[in-house]
Amino acid sequence: MENDPRTYALIGAAMEVHGQLGCGFLEAVYQEALEIELVARGIPFRPQVELPIRYKGRVLKTFYKADVLSHDAVAVEIKALSQLGPAEEAQVLNYLKATGYDTGLLLNFGRTSLQYKRYVRTQAENPES
Repeated sequence: MENDPRTYALIGAAMEVHGQLGCGFLEAVYQEALEIELVARGIPFRPQVELPIRYKGRVLKTFYKADVLSHDAVAVEIKALSQLGPAEEAQVLNYLKATGYDTGLLLNFGRTSLQYKRYVRTQAENPES
């Protein structure tokens, strides 16, 4: 993780938020607190970014909304759940497909310790490369 300073910085900011707030709040609370922490640390990001979804060459009216896009390279999904499952993982992977980014973070504030998972798309998973 230390080899990727972007995700290392994002996880550090999330750990600070979790350390201050603990678990038990709604995702929106962690979203807002994380945005404050990212600004304070000078970490570039865009919140609540609408991502177009394409189907057979057409852009759908429906879109995904990524919680945070950072460094124009990392998609971040925020959760406040007691347990993460395949649906949350699929959400991050779909963000990577929609953005073309290679790196994603799933941050879960719903446990007594911050839970995080980093995703990296490989060349085989990224046919545009």
